[in-house]
Amino acid sequence: MASKPGRASGITYTTVRGSQGPRREFKITLGLRAGYGPAGRVYDIEEAVRSAHEWMGARARADESFLTGMFTRGEVLYARSPAHANREPVAIFSGEALPQAARRLDDAKIEEMLNDLAIQMAHRLEQEEVQVAYRERTWTLRRAKGK
Repeated sequence: MASKPGRASGITYTTVRGSQGPRREFKITLGLRAGYGPAGRVYDIEEAVRSAHEWMGARARADESFLTGMFTRGEVLYARSPAHANREPVAIFSGEALPQAARRLDDAKIEEMLNDLAIQMAHRLEQEEVQVAYRERTWTLRRAKGK
């Protein structure tokens, strides 16, 4: 069901042609503490932001598609960890593949881009794992042993 355009303070808004379509939400969640346990370096969320921005810029310069989104900081709580390591700061990159910008991208291409971006951020933040979600699916990427 399409939303109806409206008016506010004498200004009229109309639906932009080609802007309606299915929701294709995504989210990448990665820790800001390097490695496992409380001893790892804690990165500032700005490192994740810089990494994502570099990824976007490189793809734009190569005239390739990229995803845009927003970062929020959060904390993951662990119930079975020792008291000194029962929480971890995380960076959350979320957004949507909007119909206007991503109409030519199929789900497989978007998942490929999400994985590529997630791996770049995870490497920069010294993460063993990174969580990715797209539409109704979620998966974990884990760094291979010895890499």
